[in-house]
Amino acid sequence: MEEIYKDRAWIEIDMQNLQNNIEQIKKLISKDCKIMAVVKANAYGHGMINVAKKLSKIGIEDFAVATLSEAIELRKHDIRGNILILGYTNIEDIKYVQKYDLIQTIVDYDYAKKLNEKVNEIVNNGKIKTHIKLNTGMNRIGENCKDIGKIISIFKLNNIDILGMYTHLSSADSLKVADIDFTNKQINNFFDCVKEIKRLGYNPGKLHIQSSYGILNYSEIKCDYVRPGIIMYGIYCTKEHNAKIEPNLKPVLELKARITSVKYIDKDEAVSYGRTYIAKEKMKIATVSIGYADGYPRNLSGKNAKVYVNGKYATIIGRVCMDQLMIDVSAINDIKEGDVVTLIGAQTEISAEEIATQADTITDELLCRLGQRLPRIEK
Repeated sequence: MEEIYKDRAWIEIDMQNLQNNIEQIKKLISKDCKIMAVVKANAYGHGMINVAKKLSKIGIEDFAVATLSEAIELRKHDIRGNILILGYTNIEDIKYVQKYDLIQTIVDYDYAKKLNEKVNEIVNNGKIKTHIKLNTGMNRIGENCKDIGKIISIFKLNNIDILGMYTHLSSADSLKVADIDFTNKQINNFFDCVKEIKRLGYNPGKLHIQSSYGILNYSEIKCDYVRPGIIMYGIYCTKEHNAKIEPNLKPVLELKARITSVKYIDKDEAVSYGRTYIAKEKMKIATVSIGYADGYPRNLSGKNAKVYVNGKYATIIGRVCMDQLMIDVSAINDIKEGDVVTLIGAQTEISAEEIATQADTITDELLCRLGQRLPRIEK
């Protein structure tokens, strides 16, 4: 039955590599620290439900998502344990946070007040589980870590159960002196705030700071959780990544598609939209059944991006189309309709980091864009 999903384009997921990466991360943190697996954005394109189920089987009990709908989807697929919503949830939908036993991020004091008032309107009301997000310098969401008065006011709200506090490091992936100084300032801001909260007699709950590069570059921080995202999937954000520690990570994902047509074209013939590619000589080309609607970047058009087919590399020519792209296979003798093309795959040395660099982005964006019409198939 599985083969029917390999008729066009698909993603192969190696769950053993996922388990390997979890084991590698565990080596970098203390025994008292837990992994809060970040599975937002469809587990960075890897397939949220299957990834979460695998993680549950190997002992992960805490998950982080970006949205309420992601959290509910996990619950509907029997994912248990703690699920933290890292982003904003509309106050009118807070009843679902309670219904599905989720944990909501408090984005600031004003939000906390509205949240507290809304709980009074909910049938079968009770306290809403929350973590407070602290703004330690990134200036995205979070209550200002230096405004202790507002933070304490959040603790005094009757209908909010504060289970933890956290922040996010904006430049942990950089080893430039100025960025290291700024990151250390964020860390100090966070712990100074926590210390003051404790001094005033309040329990901040579980603490967490480190996402992927916080784990790799600031492993000495002692918190209750770490929040691995991209490295859990065996990938770094960029090809030229900056990591003090480089564990033995293994990529979990491979992107593949099929040859749908092979043809010869003559010198001066054009390929794809806009006639941006003109053949300099007679050549053999093949059409591949994947395009930008599947998440393969259109801006790789004209950049000599590589793919791998039948043991050899081929180059993308012309513009990437919505559902298809063309490759130069002049140097590949034995090629035919139905042959499998690898567009991202560790075995072929065409890494997500390489493709992201050529597309002028980071791997996080590249993988999150991989579309829903690509089946995720376990190897």
